[in-house]
Amino acid sequence: MMDLTFDLPEVRGRLTPNRDLCDLTWLRVGGPADYLFQPADLQDLQEFLRDLPADVEVFPMGVGSNLIVRDGGLRAVVIRLGRGFNAIEVEGDTVTAGAAALDGHVARKAAEAGVDLTFLRTIPGSIGGAVRMNAGCYGAYVADVFVSAQVVLRDGSVKTLTAEDLQFEYRQTDLPEGAVLVSATLRGPAGAPEALAARMEEQLRKRDESQPTKERSAGSTFRNPAGFSSTGKADDVMDLKAWKVIDNAGLRGATLGGAQMSEKHSNFMINTGGATAADLEQLGENVRKKVYADSGIWLKWEIMRIGDPKRV
Repeated sequence: MMDLTFDLPEVRGRLTPNRDLCDLTWLRVGGPADYLFQPADLQDLQEFLRDLPADVEVFPMGVGSNLIVRDGGLRAVVIRLGRGFNAIEVEGDTVTAGAAALDGHVARKAAEAGVDLTFLRTIPGSIGGAVRMNAGCYGAYVADVFVSAQVVLRDGSVKTLTAEDLQFEYRQTDLPEGAVLVSATLRGPAGAPEALAARMEEQLRKRDESQPTKERSAGSTFRNPAGFSSTGKADDVMDLKAWKVIDNAGLRGATLGGAQMSEKHSNFMINTGGATAADLEQLGENVRKKVYADSGIWLKWEIMRIGDPKRV
């Protein structure tokens, strides 16, 4: 636990000390955060960040779909947005969604209004995380449809960020330190609702055929190798994927404790039951080393890893 030589701000939402995070991540691992704050609304979040001492670390957390929390937990106040931050509004060709709105819900509501954000349908997680990670698939990325985002800065002020502010790159953005993203506005091309719905159903079918969607995973474990990263840029190519170099190194199905590289999709790491965060992270590091020995390629983690190892 952090050394509390100060009083925590009064809140209208829920502030829980020593909150285990394992049940809030898709991999179901991880130790406790010093505090978990679930703000009641935007004002509650602003006032909390404004009044929290500036040297106390905050970590905005979505639905935990792309996250390993280490077994020793996290010395920070984790901020998790919920009701009050999940509204979805469509106006013309623009969609404004709260950061807690699920990617799939945004895609469906946009499609019903004739706006094509279908690439979001199969991306696990919420819009806040999708913007932060510049999520994408099928050759489309958040950067392609991004208009603006609202964030609450560490001093409690609200700021609107543009694409220039965020400097989108493959699976990353430049969010200000300590900022909490609360909503995003996206603009998509027009499409017939029936055709968009059919496309999303086909995408879901293909995903379920090729990915271990019924297992405890966190999506893609590693980014595609540099230079083959599906960024959509004119000089980019997509003919080398992380799963391919993992397969070439003979690591499909590799295990460590309760952690496994999926037999169905070798770039998906799964908790087969009883895995610790240490199992998962060490398996990933073993894969990175063996892939490098086999191909000379250092894979970069796509899953975010945070917190402290468990003390022995």
